[in-house]
Amino acid sequence: MPEEIRPLSDDFWHRWRDMSFAEIGYHVAHSFFGDDVPEEDLRRMAAETVSFDAPLVQLAPGDFVLELFHGPTLAFKDFGARFMARLMAWLTRDDDRELTVLVATSGDTGGAVASAFYQVPGTRVIILFPKGKVSPLQEKQLTTLGGNITAVEIDGTFDDCQRLVKSAFLDAELSQRLNLTSANEFLLLS
Repeated sequence: MPEEIRPLSDDFWHRWRDMSFAEIGYHVAHSFFGDDVPEEDLRRMAAETVSFDAPLVQLAPGDFVLELFHGPTLAFKDFGARFMARLMAWLTRDDDRELTVLVATSGDTGGAVASAFYQVPGTRVIILFPKGKVSPLQEKQLTTLGGNITAVEIDGTFDDCQRLVKSAFLDAELSQRLNLTSANEFLLLS
């Protein structure tokens, strides 16, 4: 995490309405990463992340909604997962070890992560999902890609899946050997 996140410039706020979605994404990401990620790479990541529409739809005069479900898995999580996949590939580009992304899901997170990381070099994704507790569409999103994506159906609940992910991270030897990271938000408690 950066020690400081720079505010977006006045120039950005004067020009943002004329920028593409990807260009806005680049500027927001640059305010977070600064010069730690080269401009060309960050622009590419932003462009690949928001390569689908997110229309602003007017519901009534003065009332609008931003539709974030137009991505490849029909989930708002496509935005974060796609950026994470591209950033993780960039961060590990010189690492000889394969990165293992371990994820527990009740549906949307797993599908978005699977789609985002599919065929990303140097990564494999293992998704734990509860048997019979995801929609048929979500199960297809989790189980049909193959390649570097492995889905494991767990006889239990999402909490059981999450417990298994947490226990893998608490096993220091396993975590190091598999070069583990996660796309879940959870607190590791000792």
